[in-house]
Amino acid sequence: MTKQYQAHIYVTLRPSVLDPAGTAVKSGLAQMGYDNVEEIRIGKYIELMLQATDEATAKEQLELICDRLLANPVIENYRFDLMETIKEGVH
Repeated sequence: MTKQYQAHIYVTLRPSVLDPAGTAVKSGLAQMGYDNVEEIRIGKYIELMLQATDEATAKEQLELICDRLLANPVIENYRFDLMETIKEGVH
């Protein structure tokens, strides 16, 4: 029997990688008077629903999905939160 899981995935640049988008936003904020912002890093947030037999299998699949498609492991880090959900129509 499969279960349904929802994943919240966060992808960010590694600390050693320059972030020109973050630098541009920081500059824009400073021009708006928010000169107290010290650092901004821009990343991606992804929601994903998947089915798996158990949580360990779902985590293994998510690791592969992130490594192969959603993140570039050379320059990005990722983490995810995984929650089992109740399928609609099932009581």
